[in-house]
Amino acid sequence: MSLIDTLRTLPGGGQQPRKRKTLVNSRVWKFLATHRLVTTLILIATASSIVFISYVGINSSSIPIYPNQVAGVQITANVAFDYVSHQQAELTREQIRNRVPRVYKLDDEPLRKFEAAIKDLLADLDTFEKRYPPEGAENPVRTASFNALLVAFNARGPYNTTAAEVRTLLDIGDANRRREIAETALQTLREICKDGIQDNALAMMTASDGTSTLLRITRPGGESVERTVRTLENARSELRVSLASEGLRRRTINTIARIFDNGLAPNIRFDEVATEALKMEATIKMPSPVVHVEKGQIIIENGKRVTSEQHEMLEAYRAYQLEHNTESSSADMQFLRRILVVLAMVLACAIYMRIEDPETLQSNGRLALLALVVVFNLALVRVTYWLSELPYFMHHSEAASILPYLAPTAIAPIIVVILIDAGSAIFMALLISVFTSVIYGNRLDVLVLTFFASIIATYQCRHVRRRSSIMRAALYGGIAVSCFALLFGIIDQQSFLGPDFTVPRQILTGLINGVITGVIVVGLLPIIETLFQRTTDITLLELTDYNHPLLRRMQMEAPGTYHHSLVVAQLAENAANAIGANPLLARVCALFHDIGKTNKPEYFTENQRDRANPHDENNPSLSALIIKAHVKDGVDLAIKNKLPRAVIDVIQQHHGTSLIRFFYHRALGEKRYQASGSASPIPHHGGTTPPVVVTRPPFAMQNSPGLDPVPVSESTYRYDGPRPQFKESAIILLADGVEAASRSMRKVTPQHLGELIDQIFRDRMDDEQLDDAPLTFADLNKIRNSFVLTLLNMLHSRVAYPPTEEKTVEQTNDKGTPPADAPQPEPAK
Repeated sequence: MSLIDTLRTLPGGGQQPRKRKTLVNSRVWKFLATHRLVTTLILIATASSIVFISYVGINSSSIPIYPNQVAGVQITANVAFDYVSHQQAELTREQIRNRVPRVYKLDDEPLRKFEAAIKDLLADLDTFEKRYPPEGAENPVRTASFNALLVAFNARGPYNTTAAEVRTLLDIGDANRRREIAETALQTLREICKDGIQDNALAMMTASDGTSTLLRITRPGGESVERTVRTLENARSELRVSLASEGLRRRTINTIARIFDNGLAPNIRFDEVATEALKMEATIKMPSPVVHVEKGQIIIENGKRVTSEQHEMLEAYRAYQLEHNTESSSADMQFLRRILVVLAMVLACAIYMRIEDPETLQSNGRLALLALVVVFNLALVRVTYWLSELPYFMHHSEAASILPYLAPTAIAPIIVVILIDAGSAIFMALLISVFTSVIYGNRLDVLVLTFFASIIATYQCRHVRRRSSIMRAALYGGIAVSCFALLFGIIDQQSFLGPDFTVPRQILTGLINGVITGVIVVGLLPIIETLFQRTTDITLLELTDYNHPLLRRMQMEAPGTYHHSLVVAQLAENAANAIGANPLLARVCALFHDIGKTNKPEYFTENQRDRANPHDENNPSLSALIIKAHVKDGVDLAIKNKLPRAVIDVIQQHHGTSLIRFFYHRALGEKRYQASGSASPIPHHGGTTPPVVVTRPPFAMQNSPGLDPVPVSESTYRYDGPRPQFKESAIILLADGVEAASRSMRKVTPQHLGELIDQIFRDRMDDEQLDDAPLTFADLNKIRNSFVLTLLNMLHSRVAYPPTEEKTVEQTNDKGTPPADAPQPEPAK
């Protein structure tokens, strides 16, 4: 005897009575879960919450409207007011700035450079004249020296003077004469450049008369004055007139003038700093215009694109209302009409669920789940709308334009598609998108982009089994929002890299929306699962971990039951997949359906092996009570370990109200032979009862000749139930019996296996164990075929290897049959 068992035998050392945990199924809970009055109250509460979230505190004048947006409502001023129009002031200011003349400055550098070049040329000519007198003969050296002189002069500019022109200047007289003519020409150039020379482009821009233009020129001291400037052609003519005063011939004047034409160049340069200073001086004292708005004047027109001036008027109207505490009384936003719109949408939802999802209308829990997530989602949308009332967003319309793209409208659809189904999720997405567009001013673009993003996220979450998949699906929805933001920006002809970066901000906001949605859904799912007793595939997948404490305990304390549960899980999963049920739910429930056997594993055949059968010392009723207790023990363990409600339901239902046949027959036999005074002839084979039921007890045994029938209460030997209520539970009930019966088969063939499964199915149907399960005969046929295929794959035979001669002699007698002490087939469960 172990130390623990010894301690239990001591006084006071016995095990204290264990308090069993049970599920709460009170009348109040049943009333809340199914009564139509509660359903009506949920619908009324939902409609009231939507009205409060979508309309209270929102009127036509407070709807967020941004420049360049197509307005979804018409806003009319209900009071007269005045405001300072910064838009008109800016427009007037821009007009004045455009009328301010441009300011220019003179560039003297070209003339100074030309004067230096002329002086060098005159010095070179003096040197050349001294070295090569005019009466000297022409020779290559003289020509080369003259050409070098000419090249040096042109290189200083560069200028375009020819040898003939320089030769004329050289031959005009002596050095003094040349300097007189040059000084006269340079003085003329100084006068012309002092007034300014304009080029042709400037002349066309200033609309000059072709000879001179009146421009504002900046003086060296910084003051700007108006001055007449000449064109290049006019300056050249004036130069020739000046040279004519020297008494030269016409041909000589033209030749020498071409040399000094190199000093004539446009010297007018645009002075940006002086021009901006002049414009600032012209606009700094301009008063801001005051705009008067009459009562009844239309501020925003429905269906028209909002201009900057209209948006400024709307902002001024809102500021006036806030300051004077006035309210809009637009007829199109009457409270009664708002209620009617919400009631119509809620009624449409009820009709849809009545047609496509009647189970939701019959379960107040599912209905409350839908109502809660929808109201919560709309509340978050209203929070994003409320941000537009903050001072920063009121004064920065480009920042406020990102708020519709920040509204996380896909939260409720994602939760609904994970916990209920895709059809309800799509309708919830439409409902939330409609009221989101209402909150943001009946904007059709908001409705389209939010609905499309929700559908994308819903589609990605149809069969989600990992939390990372939820984040990925939500991010896909955010990408859809970003794509719509880009498309709307292109349609509205907004610059992608404009000064406010509006479109990039909206695209980035869409991505942030996806991330926020995923984080909120992942955080809310465990809370909603616990609150509404719903189980997601994510939780079920976590429960398939074989290191779960209950499964580890089963492996160590009840290995036979553990192996049995694995086989039943495989059978149930394949069958559920065949009929369109939830295969993951079937597998998880099958893994845990017999965890109650871990409390007394030695009382169940699959765990006894070579140990004695404790049922040999018990009467049948006590044995039946112990066998039935594994259901309640399993529920107790499941509740303690916080297993999902579906698993607990399967533990309760996986035997239904079936009969514990073995002990029932034993009880009948003992009663018969006790009545006749004989000992019970029923041998004890070291096994317990296989969970196999019959439709009718064998009363013929009680009515044998010479024996008086002794009644045995059948209810003592029946499980407490209830019978299976859903597909997965019914599949596990069938798989449990099929797996136990298949162990007794000596030869596994498709025919024998099919006959065995058919018999078990008939017994269950005759015993009315499947009456409450939503299974059709077509489903039962698919389940049967799935069981056959799965068991054939599990129980397939292997190649028989020939034994050695020594082993053959040892394990067989002289007739070739196994000896009496050879291992016998394991009895049925």
